[in-house]
Amino acid sequence: MDDTQTFDVAVVGATGAVGEVIISLLEERSFPLLKLYPLASDRSVGNRVLFSGKYLSVGDTASFDFSQVQIVLLAAGAEVAAQYAPLAVEAGCVVIDSSACFRADDDVPLVVPEVNATDVGYFSDRRIIASPNAVTISMLVALKPIIDAVGIERINVATYQAVSGSGQAAMKTLAGQTVSLLNMRAVETAPHDKQIAFNVLAQIGGVLDNGYTREEMEMVWESQKVLGDRAIVINPTAVRVPVFFGNSLALHIETKQKVTAEQARKLLKRAAGVELLDEVEYPSAVSEAAGDDAVFVGRVREDISHPQGLDMWVVADNVRKGAALNSVQIAEILVKDYL
Repeated sequence: MDDTQTFDVAVVGATGAVGEVIISLLEERSFPLLKLYPLASDRSVGNRVLFSGKYLSVGDTASFDFSQVQIVLLAAGAEVAAQYAPLAVEAGCVVIDSSACFRADDDVPLVVPEVNATDVGYFSDRRIIASPNAVTISMLVALKPIIDAVGIERINVATYQAVSGSGQAAMKTLAGQTVSLLNMRAVETAPHDKQIAFNVLAQIGGVLDNGYTREEMEMVWESQKVLGDRAIVINPTAVRVPVFFGNSLALHIETKQKVTAEQARKLLKRAAGVELLDEVEYPSAVSEAAGDDAVFVGRVREDISHPQGLDMWVVADNVRKGAALNSVQIAEILVKDYL
């Protein structure tokens, strides 16, 4: 890309939580944009989104002519991605998808820019690039400097995930349950199987034959694909917590070579996308991560149960860093190096 080149971009799911942040980030980061087309389902057509000081009318994804744009940012779920990504590709677009639809496809690169940016270059096979699950992104951004320095053999991780990961209906449910319970009224549990307000749910999604949930196994599959390492052992437990935005992860890793906590801190301080908060304070999803672009790391310590073990606490905004920003960063690499 030369310095004067600009691109027409469509954002599918423009009125959703991730789509709204994508549009905001395109402006904040001065993406080389010629024209932006915000798109959504028919129930949102005619709504307006603010971009660069102007209100843009939301168009209908179903009737949109994708040949008008070069890049499509999909932020509307796997079913929508499955329907419209092939149409966009057929029209000549490159698609960047934040859903789970294409993550497992061997001919679709799965990219975390701080970890495997050069994999963007493999987009030409399908003209689709996938963005991983939010917890996969935050975990790998935090672990990348450790992997590069000493290698990692095993990752044990427990995730504490915000309800926004289940969509806007789940956020409304948490808000409604909170009000109802404080007023001594009964609550509706949907879309969760149990009450989420003032509670912790030890299962996200359906359970597979091996006893792990799909959410947990996606962390395994996605991490191995992004790292290009099918041998790395990952043992996840995914938990839903009554927080609107921001995921937290308790990470326990076993490294190939001994690394002290102080050495790990030095590596993390220099790492792209990481903010170390480990001297006196520690990061939390609400206080630090919500609305921020960084992956925050704290509580770094040597594991007293393993000679080459290291523990840390990781938090990140699941909507912003865990979805929208990752997609925009992929788009930035795409236009800079490949279009």
